[in-house]
Amino acid sequence: MEIRRGQIMRSLAGHDKGDFQAVLKTEGAFAYMADGKRRTLDHPKKKKLMHLAPAGAVLSEESLSTNRQIRLALAEFQRADYD
Repeated sequence: MEIRRGQIMRSLAGHDKGDFQAVLKTEGAFAYMADGKRRTLDHPKKKKLMHLAPAGAVLSEESLSTNRQIRLALAEFQRADYD
C-alpha cells in the first residue's frame, strides 16, 4: 500500500481510533498525521502504518497549508462519506 502526502486515513488503533486524519509525511513504517485540531501541523502524530486504513481520498497541497484548511477538508470529507 503506497501512502502519499495528503491522503486521508482512518485510525485503527489508539486514542484516536476511528478518527480521520491527513498524512503529512511518511518515514519507513511510520506516518506523521494531522487533523488540524488535536494534532496540528506543528505537532503531528507519529503513527505506525499498520494502524491506519486508507479512506479513499487525497487532500490538495492547498488544503494542507493551515490547520483550519485541514479541519475544513476533513469535515467536508466526513459529511460526504456519511451522506
